[in-house]
Amino acid sequence: KLAMLPWAPPALLALLLPVLLTQGEARRRGGLRAQNTSGPALRQLSDHLLTNYKKGVRPVRDWRRPTTVSIDVIVYAILNVDEKNQVLTTYIWYRQYWTDEFLQWNPEDFDNITKLSIPTDSIWVPDILINEFVDVGKSPDIPYVYVGHQGEVQNYKPLQVVTACSLDIYNFPFDVQNCSLTFTSWLHTIQDINISLWRPPEKVKFDKSVFMNQGEWELLGVLTQFREFSMESSSSYAEMKFYVVIRRRPLFYAVSLLLPSIFLMVMDIVGFYLPPESGERVSFKITLLLGYSVFLIIVSDTLPATAIGTPLIGVYFVVCMALLVISLAETILIVRLVHKQDLQQPVPAWLRRLVLERIALLLCLGEQPTSHRCPAASQTSKTDDCSDMGNHCGHLGGPRDLDKTPRGKDSPPPPPREASLAMRGLLQELASIRHFLEKREESREVARDWLRVGSVLDRLLFRIYLLAVLAYSVTLVTLWSIWQYS
Repeated sequence: KLAMLPWAPPALLALLLPVLLTQGEARRRGGLRAQNTSGPALRQLSDHLLTNYKKGVRPVRDWRRPTTVSIDVIVYAILNVDEKNQVLTTYIWYRQYWTDEFLQWNPEDFDNITKLSIPTDSIWVPDILINEFVDVGKSPDIPYVYVGHQGEVQNYKPLQVVTACSLDIYNFPFDVQNCSLTFTSWLHTIQDINISLWRPPEKVKFDKSVFMNQGEWELLGVLTQFREFSMESSSSYAEMKFYVVIRRRPLFYAVSLLLPSIFLMVMDIVGFYLPPESGERVSFKITLLLGYSVFLIIVSDTLPATAIGTPLIGVYFVVCMALLVISLAETILIVRLVHKQDLQQPVPAWLRRLVLERIALLLCLGEQPTSHRCPAASQTSKTDDCSDMGNHCGHLGGPRDLDKTPRGKDSPPPPPREASLAMRGLLQELASIRHFLEKREESREVARDWLRVGSVLDRLLFRIYLLAVLAYSVTLVTLWSIWQYS
């Protein structure tokens, strides 16, 4: 317009210039306001924030000031504990919070919007990872983050975390595992990115609000620890550790593993009440040993296996089988002692004194009756028998003796020769029968002595075996009780 007034004096132009500038500014503001009201406020705010945004640059105006990232972890479920490969699979809710100084606005200019969700790929995101990662889990992709009007960025996402963990299975099935999740920046030092805890450690430790508590594992707590470490002399990194402490529920394993083994051991102890002289005890013990072997084959897949150690319950099963073998060996020894044999030697005197007197007295069995028959008893009895029969054995030697026998006046006539021969044969038969009965009685007496020795030894070994089983059981129960309630 000033160009259209060449004739206007300079004084008039100086008066009209401020008025024209004021009108132009008002017209420009009106055009901008009209442009702002032409689209949705969310889109206008997103365009306003991301138009000149550089996501490859750390969002601080002063590069000397680090970006503090606050993190939080909430355990949702324990999916798998692989003892063989030393891997823990968990499902967690992970939250990040930091301040982006380039994502700030005045809510009054954008319809009082104080929070906006924008794509994660469009802004700067800290490179915080978990050091124990060994595999990529099936985590859902959350493509958005929340941004506040003062630059607060909230990044919430669920994660299926597959991490390496040093699993100690010695206390199985009463084991407690402590696995760590270490969050740290993979590249940035503590001068660029610092890590802090979003919530107080007490709230993180006892937060079980979303934990699925129906599986094999029970969540005891989540412990936190901040640490600054240095890999090189001039570079320091910040890391935040979350220790996930879990405990196995032992009821299933106690019912399916411990109770059958305990039942078999009780039946083995009851088997000692079978008579040792019968062969049923040996077959009964062998059947128990075979049953326990089949039981171990069945439960071998249930027990956790690692290359660096064996659980105590595996040692328990091996010792129980060893006790069954010892019980079978003791039974074979006792049956061998008390088995009746015709050629069995008499019990030695030292063994009789040791077992039937001292050990029996020690076991409160009283003094056991013993037989003191000597080997020459049969010969003595034969001599006594001949004298008791009126010397018939010596005087009936033959027919000449009968003929030479003096006869008195009133003595009866001698018996016929055929009758004297029959009498002598009858006496010989009676002597042989008595000798046979005495030998049989002697062998029976020897068998009774061995039976007494075997019975005393059987009771002694049974009590030693019972004490060993009880001591072993009490030790294991005490250890498992301490581990379960610690």
